[in-house]
Amino acid sequence: MDTGKMEEVLQKIAEAHGVSVEEVRREIELAAKFAQENPDPKIQAHWASIPRRGDALTPNELIAHLATMVEDRMK
Repeated sequence: MDTGKMEEVLQKIAEAHGVSVEEVRREIELAAKFAQENPDPKIQAHWASIPRRGDALTPNELIAHLATMVEDRMK
C-alpha cells in the first residue's frame, strides 16, 4: 500500500472516530505492542515474520502487511 493511500485510510478512520490521525497511529501501535507480548511461539513466529525496517514494527508497516494479507486472500 502506498503512503498516500495509507494516509487516506488513516484519515478516514480518524474522522469516523472523531480523533486525530496521530491518535489512530498510537492506538494501532499500542494494540500491536500488546499483541506481540503474547508468549505463544506460533504467535511470536507470526509477528517475527512481518517485514520491518528496524527493531520495532511501525503502524505503517503493520497496516501494509495486513493490507497485503487481505489482498492475497481475496485473489
